[in-house]
Amino acid sequence: MKRNYIYKITCTLLVLVMIASCKKEYRNPSGANSDDVLTTAKGLTGVTVGLQRVYTVGRLGVYFNSVSTTGFSTNEIMLMNSGNIPELQLFTGGNSVDGTNNILTNLWTYSNKIIFDADNVINNAANLSDQNYASGLIAYASLYKALALGNLSQYWENIPSGIGKNVSFISRVEGFNKAIAVIDNALAVIAAKNISSAFLANMPAGIDIVNSLYAIKARYALFAGNYPVALAAANSVDLTKKSTFNFDAQTLNPIFEIATSTNNVFQPTNANLGLTGANTPDPADKRLAFYTVPNATAPTARLGGFGLTSTTAIPLYLPGEITLIKAEVYARQAAPDPVNALAELNKVVTKQPAADPFGVGAGLPPVVVVPLTPANILPLIYKHRCIELYLSGLKLEDMRRFGQPNADRKRNFFPYPFVERDNNPNTPADPAF
Repeated sequence: MKRNYIYKITCTLLVLVMIASCKKEYRNPSGANSDDVLTTAKGLTGVTVGLQRVYTVGRLGVYFNSVSTTGFSTNEIMLMNSGNIPELQLFTGGNSVDGTNNILTNLWTYSNKIIFDADNVINNAANLSDQNYASGLIAYASLYKALALGNLSQYWENIPSGIGKNVSFISRVEGFNKAIAVIDNALAVIAAKNISSAFLANMPAGIDIVNSLYAIKARYALFAGNYPVALAAANSVDLTKKSTFNFDAQTLNPIFEIATSTNNVFQPTNANLGLTGANTPDPADKRLAFYTVPNATAPTARLGGFGLTSTTAIPLYLPGEITLIKAEVYARQAAPDPVNALAELNKVVTKQPAADPFGVGAGLPPVVVVPLTPANILPLIYKHRCIELYLSGLKLEDMRRFGQPNADRKRNFFPYPFVERDNNPNTPADPAF
């Protein structure tokens, strides 16, 4: 009952904020008094629940726009309707993508909104008398702030240093490191004060907070090239546990709602997930049947996987991602360990669907690498990341990190939305490609 009640009051509390660019406060002067909301556990809980809604729900959500941006730019998905102009720009790529693109604007604006709201929770929760409840608020809000920072850092060369008027910019690597620092603070808070059961009862079901914090820390430490931190964080994740964004009849899975159910926005490029050449999946790879559904008419490969139904849960991270992070770290660290890199890779390659909490398994024979060198293992890690993590919004970052040819993608980084450029003189120049 409490969880449902909190979910219902969230929409009321969200009138505290309005969508604008990051140099403005996200406040609605006609809304509720912020002092009332930000000084009570009930008010802060409503704002915290709202973070997940802003991240996951609908066409405006960060998740859908991240998946779309990466999917079109890396050939994971094909455009079904050229009348969808923002999607057409990304599908075409290059200079067709500009600061008017609504998908990029939504990704930028709502990520900054999450950071703004999360900061309000983090900064005010510490004043609550129930410090165990406050611990949960800080940890949960920190998770979404880190995700927002990480998403901005994946798509833009530089990101805002904060929320405010005419803010300066920091590099994307600094953005990843900032996300890691946010997570480290959350983990320290949890270590000092266990999250109360009362807080967990008021949160949407599905999120394993501690495992998610370590998983996202491992992801962004890998992206930042901090391999010791990435490995330590990955080793702290319990791979038997699930952490999911859950959906129901009122709050639909955004991929199903927008793409799968309509067949009017995007579908898989093909049954090989858009992969070609040496990266083409083995036809026996059982992940292909997980992520795609055969169809009698064009497109012959339809979306399956985590966009299959209106209530399909979406993983915040996959166990296979964590295992592949370990494999990549072993191959890239200062003293490479190709033996352990191959061992971790083969845990993913040989895993049967039934052995995975989400049913994602290749079920293939182990990979044999001769000679056993990092240079020979890394391309295989990239290939299996492309398959294992299909349509997760991570492939563009992978393509850059693994040195894939520019010709295989449609953008490297993206122009800054006009909503930022028109209001912040510190906005950097757009990238050439």
